[in-house]
Amino acid sequence: MALMAFALLSLTAGQSQAQTYKYLTEAPDYGWYAGCFGTGTGNLAGYWDRHGMTNFYSGPTAGGVAPLNSGGSNVGIRSMWTSKAGVDGRPLNQPGHIDDYYTSGDGNVYDQSTALDPYVIAGRAEHAPDCIGDFIGLNQRKWTNMADECDGNIDAYSFVFWDKTGNRRMNYSHTNSSDQYNPDIQSGLKAWARHRGYDADVFTQLSSFNPEKGAGPGFTYADVKAEIEAGYPVLCFLQRTNEFSRNLPGMPKANPEIHGVMIFGYIEDDPNSELFNGVVIKTSWGGVEALEWDLSNWLGLYPVRGVIGFRPKPKIVSLKRSVGNVTLAWDGPSARLLDVVAETTTTVHRYQVERATTLNPPNFTPVGSIGTARTATLPDIGQAFYRVELVK
Repeated sequence: MALMAFALLSLTAGQSQAQTYKYLTEAPDYGWYAGCFGTGTGNLAGYWDRHGMTNFYSGPTAGGVAPLNSGGSNVGIRSMWTSKAGVDGRPLNQPGHIDDYYTSGDGNVYDQSTALDPYVIAGRAEHAPDCIGDFIGLNQRKWTNMADECDGNIDAYSFVFWDKTGNRRMNYSHTNSSDQYNPDIQSGLKAWARHRGYDADVFTQLSSFNPEKGAGPGFTYADVKAEIEAGYPVLCFLQRTNEFSRNLPGMPKANPEIHGVMIFGYIEDDPNSELFNGVVIKTSWGGVEALEWDLSNWLGLYPVRGVIGFRPKPKIVSLKRSVGNVTLAWDGPSARLLDVVAETTTTVHRYQVERATTLNPPNFTPVGSIGTARTATLPDIGQAFYRVELVK
């Protein structure tokens, strides 16, 4: 199957009645900076900041709302995944991710340095984790023997601890033989969400066409569609099937070549078309592509080794009483799915408020109606406990 670039909304219902073309609206498209998975996780976090998780980004860029690109005056959004002294409101005397881990000190440089991290060379303590890259282990040279595959992470690289059976691994956190936690993209994304005051379910799974997956099912094209239909973009980890490390100067088992992208839509054509089971991605280079799901050379590089799924959870942020009523407001997923063929846009996530009069034992029952709003006003019954549930 051939790679196909296209402009969003260039396909219309008149071209093919059999075609399905859907994507999640307002997904950021950031330019590469300090690693593909730095940029990819930035696109993911920026998407959710714009769709209900309002504290994922709170810096000065674009009025505190993650912008759709990282160009011009929006360049400060890169601090969301790689903080740096003097950038995006950070004091000049406060080192960040780039200062502590990126050898060149310039995230625009792609040199795959295997040198010790700059904070080690400078003899200073690391900064406290504050950006996505800090939590996912991005660019951090200090980790070794990662799943018996490689040491790392060298500049611009990161890692995932996969379940080699092909089964889905949910909310996994890896510790080595010395009982030391080794961060990866999965556990790091969950830890970062908590750092921002939220929680999330995060999963990883080898792709269904990956030859290393054993007897497990792997992540299928049906799974791709299910995540998009449910309102959740998916990160893809591209890697050669037979390369798990590289011999680089000063590091005989450095990270293998990889790339990270984000699926935010899908296209289904009839089986005779050039693009059959298609996905729509942000490339992490500042661009959009559509390509076949099981293609062996995504973007002319590598196939999908596996995926990282991220599902943020709702959180009540305010509760106010007024004139016999209680008004709740919450942050939570609020994705919008555009069906290009049908020319309709749907707010995907719906919520149900539940109330309990005791927690021992809890007696939560639904109150009010199911809806897409992230606020609800209910009769005040006095002392009560509230929670908000996503309706599947």
